[in-house]
Amino acid sequence: MTYHFNLMKFFFPIDDHLYRINKAEKVHNLWKVSVLLVLCSMLIYGWAASFGMGTDLLSKGAVGLSELQYERNKLWFVLGRTGYGMVLALFILFLPTLIFQLVTDIPYRKVLVMQQIVLFAMLLERVIWVPIFVNFGLDWYVSPLSFGIIFSYLTEAEWPVYFFGAVSLFQLWIIWFQIRYLSYLSSIKIRWVYINVLSLHILYWLIAAFIAYFDSFMISGWFK
Repeated sequence: MTYHFNLMKFFFPIDDHLYRINKAEKVHNLWKVSVLLVLCSMLIYGWAASFGMGTDLLSKGAVGLSELQYERNKLWFVLGRTGYGMVLALFILFLPTLIFQLVTDIPYRKVLVMQQIVLFAMLLERVIWVPIFVNFGLDWYVSPLSFGIIFSYLTEAEWPVYFFGAVSLFQLWIIWFQIRYLSYLSSIKIRWVYINVLSLHILYWLIAAFIAYFDSFMISGWFK
């Protein structure tokens, strides 16, 4: 049996696609979808940066700059975020795929299907966040879609807000989806699926908080 992966049709219904993927001997259309997702990630992150998302510190440090200097630095910022979108997409697609393949012994191409859905959900969250930022000025870690906005009222410390800001409704859906997908295709005990999926996401949130915490120092350093 051959399964031709279609990103948009996967959700209608999910159970049917999980059954077909599990029975499939070959999975086609993966690399085309991977390239498309990487390009979309680059465009979305570059598009978000063009609205000034993440440039609040850049703006504060640009008081003494000429208009030409400011626009030059803004261009570099947009290009940097575009490159970040590419690196992030490649990371999400291929590194967790390798880890889960080694842990569960599910064929690599079948795990890659799961990670393509995960990346798609992450990019959808990013697209939804853009109008929230533009209209309300809320950064990602205090988005109403995340738990960071709750912790921003509980503490003034930045790091916990960044950490819980990375825990969003979309992230919870992704965790549910990965556990469901891996437990359906794998014969390992369900508790090990939970442990591996949750551990990897906690690592993601720690990395996101780390990057956000030190981002201010990197951006402000451009103007020294």
